[in-house]
Amino acid sequence: MTKERLLPLTKTDLIAAVAAHTGSTSKDVATILGGIEDVVTANVAKGEKVVITGFLTFDRAQRAARNGRNPQTGETIKIKASKSPKVSAGATFKKVVNGQAPAPKLNKAK
Repeated sequence: MTKERLLPLTKTDLIAAVAAHTGSTSKDVATILGGIEDVVTANVAKGEKVVITGFLTFDRAQRAARNGRNPQTGETIKIKASKSPKVSAGATFKKVVNGQAPAPKLNKAK
């Protein structure tokens, strides 16, 4: 019994799949996806939360300054405070992933 390795869906693959599903051109989908990335990134960088209800929530988390340890030398080091992106799955997305709701039916490329 061999396990089939699942490859990640790349950005190019995603654009092609959305174009096939919606009947749009790959160029239009790429432009829209790029716009979504820009708007989400700019707003989260400003500290605003972006919510796509039922799907994903994008937010910024604050990480406090702390002491760490250099794994090679064991020396204690100071780690500066930082901000990091935080992404959470929405309720509808979670239900589909857990098999509690059906996944959307996708149109195939022609």
